Amino acid sequence: MQFLRFPVRALILLGGITSMSSYADDTEAYNAKFQSTYVWQFKDAFPAAYTGANSLSTAHEKSYSFTATAAFGFRPWTGGEIYFNPELSQGVPLSNLVGLGGFTNGEMARTSGSRMALYRARLFLRQTWGMGGEREHLASDMNQLAGNVDKRRLVWTIGNLAVSDIFDDNAYSHDPRTQFMNWSIMNQGAFDYAADARGYSWGTAVEWYHDNWAVRAGRFIQPIQPNQTSLDTDIFTHFGDQIEVEHSHTWASQPGKIRVLAFRNRAIMSRYRDALNLSAATNTTPDLNAVRTGEQIKFGIGLNIEQAISDDIGLFARVGWADGQTETYAFTEIDQSISAGALIQGSAWGSAQDSIGLAFARNALSAAHRGYLAAGGIGFFIGDGKLNYQPELILEGFYRWQTTKQLNLTADWQHIRNPAYNADRGPVDVVALRAHLEF
Repeated sequence: MQFLRFPVRALILLGGITSMSSYADDTEAYNAKFQSTYVWQFKDAFPAAYTGANSLSTAHEKSYSFTATAAFGFRPWTGGEIYFNPELSQGVPLSNLVGLGGFTNGEMARTSGSRMALYRARLFLRQTWGMGGEREHLASDMNQLAGNVDKRRLVWTIGNLAVSDIFDDNAYSHDPRTQFMNWSIMNQGAFDYAADARGYSWGTAVEWYHDNWAVRAGRFIQPIQPNQTSLDTDIFTHFGDQIEVEHSHTWASQPGKIRVLAFRNRAIMSRYRDALNLSAATNTTPDLNAVRTGEQIKFGIGLNIEQAISDDIGLFARVGWADGQTETYAFTEIDQSISAGALIQGSAWGSAQDSIGLAFARNALSAAHRGYLAAGGIGFFIGDGKLNYQPELILEGFYRWQTTKQLNLTADWQHIRNPAYNADRGPVDVVALRAHLEF
């Protein structure tokens, strides 16, 4: 699949076209949105008893990432929407993006480099069929045309997009460009969803909305090799399936949602036990690359809760579990994760558009995964040569300042204990500055 090319100057100019309404009830015929996000991070030196091939560096480090995305949408027929997102990215990660389960910058793609890259992030069709009931308004946004829709409707999406565009959403923690940045806080850490190294895939999903209920299911293609750019186009052989049930409710006159997610991946993956068995038989260090020979199944479940406490305070929590018998294939090395936090708008101090966020995550590994790392095995993201296992603990806090309607600036701090699940290393502190432009 060849990436579609788009002139950078045209991308920026067209990003200023916000919308056009030519239908009744504020329905947009087309819109164009633009975002740009720059993240600078700094990590201080920290203590460690030893360091391995995929350890977080113990030295002082600086990191940056930059993304710019244009989102073009138009309505070719009633109920139909087509979206196209050309995207630029550039960046240098901390420690070559190894040494953590919960990485500190959700904007950092695994293919980021010091040279700017232009690629197609999304190109997809969304079709909606109304099925009655009350009406609700969808506001104009990136990859969403404004319009009124039935609360009872069927939505079909097909094409090139991110699985997280549809699944595991949360009003208070889902967007690392404006909310929490840690990978295990912005998503369910154990949700190893199908994606290329930039976080995108090809596939299809169906969503059924019925008043306060929603059910969505989708299938997307996997990378040919773990955490690589090239995708396996045989969607009937190697794939990631997920299904999610969502219920909206009102508690103490405030809105909330509960989502339950299950996923199942099928791909050519290595099993930790196979690597350990081969290591014992040959008296060598266990190696996942030596046992990646057959198709395996990986599955998991998750719970996702969001709840407003007032007009200015919202709480969220996620719990995720994966079986942890096979290698991480497309996201990060987390087999179980619990995260929770709060997002507070600044009305109380006279800055309603500002926000404060505070959250924590506890990430863990399966017994087989621990055994593999303790024996000296190296995963795609972690591997210290040995392991004094403890859960990885993360605390993140930020203040976001809305300087203008289009620009906000964020100061972020993350404290990580037991990086890569190793009590012999850390703790480590990471501070960040983020600038986000959107119009």
